[in-house]
Order: sequence, then structure tokens, then C-alpha cells
Amino acid sequence: MPNPVVHFEVTGKDARKLQEFYSGVFGWKIDANNPMNYGLIEAQDGRGIGGGVGPGEGDQSGVTFYIEVDDPQAYLDKVVARGGKVAMPVTPIMGSVTMAQFTDPEGHRIGVIKAGSM
Repeated sequence: MPNPVVHFEVTGKDARKLQEFYSGVFGWKIDANNPMNYGLIEAQDGRGIGGGVGPGEGDQSGVTFYIEVDDPQAYLDKVVARGGKVAMPVTPIMGSVTMAQFTDPEGHRIGVIKAGSM
């Protein structure tokens, strides 16, 4: 890929709530110890990409990314338990990719993709 994704960002009205949500669901270590309360996430063990979770500008919020997981349904269950909603149930796409989508507590649409299905 000539222009790979190298960072992601989730922004919203309540940065701390979003940081707690993503840390709780995926076990991410989020460091928001800075004046902007911008939570930094580093790539782990050479996998994935780093990113950030922080406050949006005014009422702006936004995000788009997919997260690799071993069991999409188990993560949808965690999402619902923490206040998110299922946007698309676990769905096989073109026979090889298994994915699902959810919205977090602020309505951001996120995808999960089963590990090894891409």
C-alpha cells in the first residue's frame, strides 16, 4: 500500500469517557497525562498502529478505523455491556473476511475484523 494508515484518532465531547470505554473494551493502555487530555496509544509488539483519543473541537467528533479481534461477537458483547450499540452484526464478507461494526457511547462507527480473515 503506497499510503498506509499510520495513526488513528477518536475525538468527542467527553474525552475521558471515550478513553475509559476503549481501554475497558480492548485493554489499550492510554496515556492522557498532558494538558490537552489527549490520550496517546502506542503500537504494541510490532502490531497495529498508534493513535489517540481526545477531545474534539467544540461539538465535533469523528473516527473511522477497524480493529483486528479474535472473536467479533465477544467484542460486540463487551461493547454493549459498556454502553455501545451494535451497528452491523457479525457478517462474512466475500466468503473470507468476517467483520462487524458498532457505535461507541458518542455515536462513532467502528469496525472489528476477525484476526486472520483478511
